[in-house]
Amino acid sequence: MLRVDFSGRELARLRMARSVDPLWEIALSLHMLQTRQAALVFDPWRREVHGALERSGLTAAVRGLMLLCPPAAYFPDFLTPGGEPDLDTGLEKVMSTPRQRLAAELSRLYAGAPLPSGVRRLAEGSPEALRWLGTALRRYYTVAVEPYLPAIRTEAAADRSERAEAALTGGAEGLLASYGVLPEWRCEGTALRAPYPMDREIRLDGRTLTLVPGFFCVRAPLALADDELPPVLVHPLSPAPGWLERSRPSESTPPAAQLIGTSRAQLLGLLDRPMTTTGLAAALDLAPSTTSRHTSVLREAGLLTSRRSGLCVLHRRTPLGEALLEGALR
Repeated sequence: MLRVDFSGRELARLRMARSVDPLWEIALSLHMLQTRQAALVFDPWRREVHGALERSGLTAAVRGLMLLCPPAAYFPDFLTPGGEPDLDTGLEKVMSTPRQRLAAELSRLYAGAPLPSGVRRLAEGSPEALRWLGTALRRYYTVAVEPYLPAIRTEAAADRSERAEAALTGGAEGLLASYGVLPEWRCEGTALRAPYPMDREIRLDGRTLTLVPGFFCVRAPLALADDELPPVLVHPLSPAPGWLERSRPSESTPPAAQLIGTSRAQLLGLLDRPMTTTGLAAALDLAPSTTSRHTSVLREAGLLTSRRSGLCVLHRRTPLGEALLEGALR
């Protein structure tokens, strides 16, 4: 069980990451490839990625990455430096990890056992090994994560809208309580309890805890092993079964897209639950100004409603919008 007890000051400083972290998604997806967790949800992705890795000639490189990132209670913190919104900056931080830290974390990973030769060279800080690591992580990302970014961003944006609404209506306590709806997670006043491979307490000591959504995270959260690092808690987005099929573009243009355009039809389709303009823009990879124009047109057509909640505007699909998406309009 994982325990996080917040003081009033620490609770007020609780923050959400803007979206998924590319390096956490790399690590989490590597875990998923090595297990059968959430088979109904992720097996179609596993089959697709295994085939793509083989066609790309990346199978051996990914086996090397798995030696660094096993689905165990511990894997090295330097692989997920955090706080970097883009892959390039994150990879630069990984490749700049000091030799002393590489040696300490990789030795902990193998707990006194002999290090495999490639891992040993990395632990020694070999520039060639670090370049290999950066290249392998980037190539793996382009095959196993990047093609699925539309679905990942959609889930992350919907989650952020839900958390933002909880924070606007209930403050920091409301934001914390919103995580209590996750399976086996509990919020007890200003304390958070979650499933974890071992008993562990995250001591904040006045620091800010950042909550990071994880698409490939299943049930239990993940936290950095080193308590001296800025505290992070990665929580599951829990995509529903069939997410991969639903993310594929239809071979024929849906009736709603024929009537209102593809982007507006996609926007309307995202509103299974209320979302902010910012969340919609992130999910659709559009500029906020463009998204705002789309919501204005849809609102004037009676297909969605917009309501201000604190500093945000939440958009909801109307029954007319539902009917349009379902093709019930004639």
